[in-house]
Amino acid sequence: MGKENKPLKVLFVCMGNICRSPSGEAVMNAYIKDAGLSDKIICDSAGTISFHAGEPADKRMQKHALKRKYNLTSISRQIQANDFEEFDYIIGMDDDNMMNMESFIPKMELADKMSKMTDYCSNANPGYVPDPYYGGDAGFEQVLDLLEDACEGLLNRIKKDHGLLERC
Repeated sequence: MGKENKPLKVLFVCMGNICRSPSGEAVMNAYIKDAGLSDKIICDSAGTISFHAGEPADKRMQKHALKRKYNLTSISRQIQANDFEEFDYIIGMDDDNMMNMESFIPKMELADKMSKMTDYCSNANPGYVPDPYYGGDAGFEQVLDLLEDACEGLLNRIKKDHGLLERC
């Protein structure tokens, strides 16, 4: 558990916060709920740019997520410097996101909170979660496949790092 028995906080980050990061948030929330850890871990998402701030997730991403019973409810926002103070884990979707997040870090020691989503994959791993925005249905499905794999690995890492056991 986080400091002073506060819930652990996980932030998922992509470029516009309308496809990959809100999907990561929704998939992770489902896994957290299934593990009985909703009171121990909370999630949010953000983008490295503010272009889509205030918008819901991309309709195509919502459609594909709903097929898998994930409801994308987040509203796009840009990552802020205080997110590095507030969140325990800050998860980027690709190398560009990781690099772009660096300009928001208020203190370099907080950079240790950052990792890439695919660092937690146990199945086929392309090294990044591709942006499906300009592609077709297969791209949205690939994003969800990767996020399901990586969120399972991330949750296992968090449980191990913080001594959280699944509840029956």
